[in-house]
Amino acid sequence: MRKYLVLFITAIIFIALIIFIVSTPKTQNMVSVINKVQDLPKIQPVIVNNEYVPDPLTLEKIFASDHSWTSTISGKITLIATGDVIPARAVNYQAVTKKDFKWSYLNTALFLKSADITLINLETPLIKNCPLTQTGMVFCGDERNVEGFVFAGVDVANLANNHSENYGKAGLDYTKSLLKNNNIEYSSEDNLAIKQVAETKFGFLGYNALLPLDKEKINSDIKNAKSQVDVLVVSYHWGAEYQSLPAKETIELAHFSIDNGADLIIGNHPHWIQPVEIYKGKLIMYAHGNFVFDQMWSEKTKEGVLGKYTFYDKNLIDAEYLPIYIRDYGQPIFLEGEAKDIILKQLDKQPPF
Repeated sequence: MRKYLVLFITAIIFIALIIFIVSTPKTQNMVSVINKVQDLPKIQPVIVNNEYVPDPLTLEKIFASDHSWTSTISGKITLIATGDVIPARAVNYQAVTKKDFKWSYLNTALFLKSADITLINLETPLIKNCPLTQTGMVFCGDERNVEGFVFAGVDVANLANNHSENYGKAGLDYTKSLLKNNNIEYSSEDNLAIKQVAETKFGFLGYNALLPLDKEKINSDIKNAKSQVDVLVVSYHWGAEYQSLPAKETIELAHFSIDNGADLIIGNHPHWIQPVEIYKGKLIMYAHGNFVFDQMWSEKTKEGVLGKYTFYDKNLIDAEYLPIYIRDYGQPIFLEGEAKDIILKQLDKQPPF
């Protein structure tokens, strides 16, 4: 009896050993893949004769876990761009009642101010005697909201969007003068904002693609702007709301703009994050999502990214995206860990979308 028991146990051990041997290669392959992901080399700048040599922007650079290599580049210029900034409705209500127009930017101002140029998409007029409300689709913000922009180091506000004229031409004109009086330039299809950093001139144009666009005018605008600046950033307010991928016509407009001379495309309006694309060596960011807004009714409308774009010798050499999450109807915070990774994966989708 004992003999049979020994044989039985031996057989069980033998079968277990066979199963282990068969399954081991798969396990080893899985571990190998994980190790490969963890062991990806850090991005290293190309140095020749002690000088940095710009190499093409790649997706590997954009989605690298470490962007600290850019800190070693002397003479770099950084641009930070945000998603939709809408100090209206509940955001404006809180700023007025708290008597704190810096409140929305308390967690992000230090980062925004670290850039050489900070660009926002301002999707509401700022006026005197803006009615306090937490509802409605006609937007305005108290003029004192500009204090938050100054606190956050905003340099350029794009005004080409579907809410900038909610209080008519008078409201838009007042917003423009308010920005100018606080040393903030504004971009639109009729105004090329120019900011110079060291010897490099950056130009900013903006278009509301929710209205019919004249492509011949855009072509002319871009070419005229390029004759005045070294780097041209074109902001577009485009696409359908609450969509995770850009539409065909959006992609075509982005490509058209780059074909005619745009160096960087900054997209907004969907209120959801959309992917990035590298086209002919130029970067298109289709939608940064929300940044300061009160759409607390869904997770996706509470998400966004801040784009940090690093230039050297007029070339875009790196792009880094920092996910944010909006709390309390208008105050973004930075995300970390798994929550951050989930949002970044939404950006890493290449055509065909």
